[in-house]
Amino acid sequence: MRWDVFAWAAIALLLFAAEALAPGAFMLWLGFAAVAVFLGVLLVPGIPVLAQAAAFIALGFVSIQVYRKWFRTRERPSDQPALNRRSAALVGRVVPLERAIVDGRGRVQIADAFWEVTGPELPAGTHVRIVGGDAMSLQVEPA
Repeated sequence: MRWDVFAWAAIALLLFAAEALAPGAFMLWLGFAAVAVFLGVLLVPGIPVLAQAAAFIALGFVSIQVYRKWFRTRERPSDQPALNRRSAALVGRVVPLERAIVDGRGRVQIADAFWEVTGPELPAGTHVRIVGGDAMSLQVEPA
């Protein structure tokens, strides 16, 4: 067996294994590109190594674009769109102010976490509704 045929088969298998270990659909498409180069090298002996690498790069780029255009846009929407956006998941909740809002800044406690809040001047203990947020700061209004 020729070394280049073996090398492209090994690269394809390694890329598929990497996809299995860290799924995200990126290595899968590079693995398909490696399989295409493997088949090309297997069927047409004597392809220069530089041409093989260029074919892999081109096919990898094309396969990733195919994934992005046709497969990624067809993913089902999540039933929990705010799952990894904690501040967005809190929108609509009503909580008491732990520290008064002075100069537009205050603090609330939600479960065991303290959140900085921005909003109109309000005394401590006032119930506020969370209307938005970014990172670790929430926007509130009187409830």
